Amino acid sequence: MIIIKMRDIVGTFASNKDIAKEIRTQTLIPSLEKNGEEVIIDFEGVDGATQSFIHALISEPMRKVGTGKFFEKVTFKTCNEKIQTIITIVGDYMQAGLE
Repeated sequence: MIIIKMRDIVGTFASNKDIAKEIRTQTLIPSLEKNGEEVIIDFEGVDGATQSFIHALISEPMRKVGTGKFFEKVTFKTCNEKIQTIITIVGDYMQAGLE
């Protein structure tokens, strides 16, 4: 199991798409492709995120493994309501596009 502590990487606000890409390509996708290893993305201490950041973080992995498997293997932890809403919006958008 891999735990990604977002506060340590992005500070209190997640907005930099280059950082999202780095997390996605260096940690998230390799973990999912390695026998479907479980990943926890922990937003403790992060007050907000942009929709573009979340999209850059999760859209490609969702395409690669499918939305069902993605949400089976990836858990979002300690998300405030704003961040959870954005994750839901991006997830719904990706799921509609992959059907």
